[in-house]
Amino acid sequence: MVPDVDPVARALERAVPLSSLLQRLQASQACLEAIKPCLPSGLAPFVKAGPWDEEGWTVLAANAAVSAKLRQLQPRLVMALADRGLKVTAIRVKVQSHTG
Repeated sequence: MVPDVDPVARALERAVPLSSLLQRLQASQACLEAIKPCLPSGLAPFVKAGPWDEEGWTVLAANAAVSAKLRQLQPRLVMALADRGLKVTAIRVKVQSHTG
């Protein structure tokens, strides 16, 4: 059984610690949407939004090759974020670990 998303979202908004978490998740997703147009075709499926905090935003890469390309694109990605009014002090690129 899957919980209804609307009541869960409303509960997150009402609880102060959870509200902060929700805001960070939304900021991270907004950052991902802002950089997608800058990514070469075919690269976007291998890039995910990672943690967002006061020190910056983390982009998760599926593998080392994607990570290397994202590092090359960092100046362009920073500009795309700024163009959208997203205040990100730094972009961190990490290879997503696969467990399981």
